[in-house]
Amino acid sequence: MTESLRDAAPEPLAVLIVGAGFSGLAMAIRCKQAGIGPLRVIEKADSIGGTWYDNTYPGAACDIPSHLYSLSFAPKADWSRMYAPQGEILAYLRETAERHGLMPLTQLGTTFQGATWDEAASVWHVETDRGPITAQAIVSGMGGLHHPAYPDIPGRDSFAGPAFHTAAWDHAVSLEGKRVGVIGTGASAIQVVPELAKVAGHLTLFQRTPPWIMPKNDHAIAERAKARYRRLPLARRLERARLFWLHEVRALLGFTKVSKLTGQAEGLARRHLAKAVRDKDLRAKLTPTYRLGCKRVLISDDYYPALQRPNVTLETGPIARITEAGVVTGDGRAHDLDVIVYATGFDVTATFARMDLVGRGGLRLKDAWADSMGAYQGITVAGFPNYFMLLGPNTGLGHNSVVSMIEVQVQHVLDCLKALRKGTRAIEVRPEAQARFLDRIRARLTDSIWQAGGCRSWYLDSQGRNATLWPDSVMAYRRSARRARMADYRLG
Repeated sequence: MTESLRDAAPEPLAVLIVGAGFSGLAMAIRCKQAGIGPLRVIEKADSIGGTWYDNTYPGAACDIPSHLYSLSFAPKADWSRMYAPQGEILAYLRETAERHGLMPLTQLGTTFQGATWDEAASVWHVETDRGPITAQAIVSGMGGLHHPAYPDIPGRDSFAGPAFHTAAWDHAVSLEGKRVGVIGTGASAIQVVPELAKVAGHLTLFQRTPPWIMPKNDHAIAERAKARYRRLPLARRLERARLFWLHEVRALLGFTKVSKLTGQAEGLARRHLAKAVRDKDLRAKLTPTYRLGCKRVLISDDYYPALQRPNVTLETGPIARITEAGVVTGDGRAHDLDVIVYATGFDVTATFARMDLVGRGGLRLKDAWADSMGAYQGITVAGFPNYFMLLGPNTGLGHNSVVSMIEVQVQHVLDCLKALRKGTRAIEVRPEAQARFLDRIRARLTDSIWQAGGCRSWYLDSQGRNATLWPDSVMAYRRSARRARMADYRLG
């Protein structure tokens, strides 16, 4: 703990923010600006940055344009590229935290282990691996993308060589000239495969399902454009607005459902594939059989070319088992490997299920969500006063910048925290308000592209229900959630 934290105001804190990625930093900035305190940010890693600190695999970058994937109230005029690489995003977050004076309020290397609501005192007693903390309110900025998911493949632990997930990249392992196997074809694979293909002696990509891929059209941002954005903030805001509406129109035209737009987008993706891959057999292996949007739509200009390099093999048959020497596919062929890379995404459900959160009357969050995860506006849960989530259930996006959703949620939470400042000891969403909200969301999801698109994705839980994505536009979410409706809350 830093010296400034030792001298901080005595407990209880007004608000404890868990996580120092985009969500936690945005919440902390807004709390400071509103004069809400004392506050503290705790972060399990030894640096701020969240997913942009954890994910350091080769080729890691954002698939949302830089000027849109940044906080509107903490702009950056000189992004280097249309789609910023991981290191630049991490540097932006660190600079933002420094500029807004957040580092003295941030306790790194501190893991949130659980919390119990004290009804008599109207505070949360929080357990961390660095000792207890008491706070009137908790804001979770942990998000759902920090528990790597590993495939359930027989013998996975028997492999003798290095094996690691893209989200926990082992930079001590040299891949130069090695036989590398990549399992998975999601967002991280699309970025890492072209980079590994440049250095590996041979790369084998094990594909279960081909993704839909659109052209990325990435490019360096010209120096004259950077100068204009620095000199004319309005120009930067107009560029951000242009990018926002370019992405938003996808939802407004029906991107969240099977529609005419779906077919048109599939045509564009097929043309991208046909232009990049001339070999008919390879092209057939890379053509999805489900509707575009059912799984995350990816963008890349170098993935298809990488698969056609002489040192790259695409395997589309099922994996039967992993052995000490490598991978055995369903046809009995053994693929000897030196290194295995898992590009298999994240276990979103586990992120919340592992939290030992005990609310009013001893209710545990995992029991409240025994049937399915759900929260009012994705932010608050009945039975858990003064507890707020950023990027909670059903607030992820498949079409636009999730930072826009974070900013809406931060404003909603601020309204609730301001109510606590006015003498209210506890604020809790009414069960009936939560039920109405979840009924609307689940009705919208029934015929959504994620349910009707003919695929199985990480968006769905074990029961096949989507507790991950928002089934509408960002503007619709802003109208629904930007201000906290006090009639939907119980104040006490």
